[in-house]
This record gives sequence, structure tokens and C-alpha cells, in this order.
Amino acid sequence: MSDTTWLQRAASALAAFRESDHPGVSLIRDLLWVGAVVGCIALALYLFAGTWPAVVTIESESMVPNMNVGDLVLVVDKDRFGDLVTCSEGQLTGYRAFGEYGDVIIYRPNGVDSVHPIIHRAMVYVDTATVEQSALGEYYKDPHGGYITRGDNNPYVDQGSLWIPGVGMVEPVKEEWIVGKALFAVPLIGYLPLHLVEFAAFVIVIIIIHDFVFVRWRKKDE
Repeated sequence: MSDTTWLQRAASALAAFRESDHPGVSLIRDLLWVGAVVGCIALALYLFAGTWPAVVTIESESMVPNMNVGDLVLVVDKDRFGDLVTCSEGQLTGYRAFGEYGDVIIYRPNGVDSVHPIIHRAMVYVDTATVEQSALGEYYKDPHGGYITRGDNNPYVDQGSLWIPGVGMVEPVKEEWIVGKALFAVPLIGYLPLHLVEFAAFVIVIIIIHDFVFVRWRKKDE
């Protein structure tokens, strides 16, 4: 089989797929179109943000009132649009983000990829292991240097106070554990990712209804 013949058959098959009125083929076309749009949006977000995930949803009240449950937060690389600024540095320079001094960062606790990233404010950077006071009033020594973080609505910093199953006590955040920093938040839109499965099922049902009902009605009218 020549290359020309193969290309002709491929073009013919593609044209038949594109023009077919079969409900199943039409459904596949719609799903492919949705997938292509989502893929293009994801690629554009990655190119703009320089990190992934480029958006996160606020799922707890630890950042209230500056970030609320259901907010959709755009995340960018920690050094994009300026260096990462801690709360202590922001107090000196006047830099504020989301209502308080310093940047809000998204990080993987103790570098563990299997748990959900945390979005809290970077309070200060410690170069070496330091002594901190835990939520129980006990003193402990950080195992290494890194960023000390805290939720705006929390009374204590994460390090020495926040214990996560499968991770343990949260340690100072190393540079390589940081996913990015928060750029801006859109209220309520984040509820969509929180119910992504339900939304996807709803979209598929709508597509099926469109293809199997409205398309057939149109054929009858013709």
C-alpha cells in the first residue's frame, strides 16, 4: 500500500467520522471536543503559571477571612512576578498579599506527594534548625531549615503543631516542597473542582440528551 493510498483512506475515515450522524459517533466527537478544550486551557495555565497544579481550591477555614472555602486560587511559580516574600520581610517592606504581610504559598507537607498540598502564609525563613513552641506549649527543635508557615485563621504555625496521617509532624518547608505561591482568588468558583465528578457526570448526561433527543427531533423535522 502506497503512502498516498493510506493518506487518502485516513482522510476519508476522518471525514466520515466528522460528518456521521450516528448518536454514538456524535457523542465521541463531543467528548473529544471537550477534552481538547480542557487540554488547551490546562496548557495555557501551565505556560502562564510555570507550575502545576496551576489552580487549587480552598477546602478548609484555616485562611479565613482572606481565603474562604470554595475560593479558586491561581497558583504561580514561587519566583514568578517577583521573589517569594515572607511575612517578616513584608512587615519591613510593606508588601502584602491577601490581606496580610507576605506571600501565601502552596506546599507539599514534608515533600510527600500523596497528600493534598497545604496553602498557608510563609511567615519566616529559618536557615538552620531552630527551637519552636508547639500548640501544646512544648518546645521542640526543627529538623532542618526552611519556611515556617501558618494559616491566617490558625493560632499556631504549622511546624510543631500540625500532624498529618502518613506524613507526621509538619516540618519547615524546603524550597523543593513548594508548589508555588497564590496570585489571586476567585470566590465560590472552587466549589466546582470540589464536586468535579458530579459536574463531569452532569456534562456527559447533557451531551447524551442533546445527541439522542434533539438530534433525532431535528431529523424528524427534516
